[in-house]
Amino acid sequence: MESGSQAHSHLRHGQLVARCKGIAPALTAVVHPCDAESLEGAAEAAAQGLIVPVLVGPEAKIRAAAAAANLDISSFRLVPVPHSHAAAAEAVAMARRGEVEALMKGSLHTDELMHEVLQDKTGLRTGRRISHVYLFDVACYPKPLLVTDAAINIQPRLMEKRDICQNAIDLARLLGIETPKIAILSAVETVTDKLPSTIDAAALCKMAERGQITGGIMDGPLAFDNAINPEAARIKGLSSLVAGHADILLVPDLESGNMLAKQLTFFEGADGAGIVLGAWIPIMLTSRADPLRTRVASAAIALLTVDAHRRMAA
Repeated sequence: MESGSQAHSHLRHGQLVARCKGIAPALTAVVHPCDAESLEGAAEAAAQGLIVPVLVGPEAKIRAAAAAANLDISSFRLVPVPHSHAAAAEAVAMARRGEVEALMKGSLHTDELMHEVLQDKTGLRTGRRISHVYLFDVACYPKPLLVTDAAINIQPRLMEKRDICQNAIDLARLLGIETPKIAILSAVETVTDKLPSTIDAAALCKMAERGQITGGIMDGPLAFDNAINPEAARIKGLSSLVAGHADILLVPDLESGNMLAKQLTFFEGADGAGIVLGAWIPIMLTSRADPLRTRVASAAIALLTVDAHRRMAA
């Protein structure tokens, strides 16, 4: 007999990909795709009509990786550059010139790509803080679950958390969650000066009341258990539209977010598709440890974001 996780079979990410049918694929710079995993992810996303890959990196290494993986990349445009640093710089420059609509990380390190993205004069900054959002498909949770920020902002300050929260709300609404519920996580449910994250949580809730954060319902501080489990919220006596029913988990810092994301992945078997928002264009920060279906789901999120940008520009 199949376990609940196996029977679930990550249906929500499949539904996400299905939502992209009929949308023109996103022209995507795949940055330094010099291993099999990077090329397989790009090729599968292309096969499913989500992206048109532009491979940016050392030509010999890319072709060698394709040959080793038995992948035909002859239909993909290849932009040759000497090394990973140059690949990141060229991909960002292509985005600034309007030649691509999204970026997908290949086999270079995240810091190397984001260094170019975050450059003041040559990068892809906007007026909004750049942040990362995971979209988790967790078998034991009754709906999609977003976690932010577990990849970019190490110790975000209050106003940075405001942008991180707004980025996640905007994505949730784009994914069809009309009024997302945001749980601002800490270790406890009460405000105390001993835990600065609880003070930030209270301030963020007040900012939402005053219209500084829009589009969602917020509550915090909340501990993880009572953010996602209605019974835990009941036992703690929490009367809240968010407690026990969160759509978005806003974590205090990168370390806690990263640990939470990996616990969901490796303990619960969850699939965590990821996207970077707040830049000129969406950025897919896929990992070599990610299964192919997660890479494809990340491309689907990117395409939905690109389609929203297209409609705004029309």
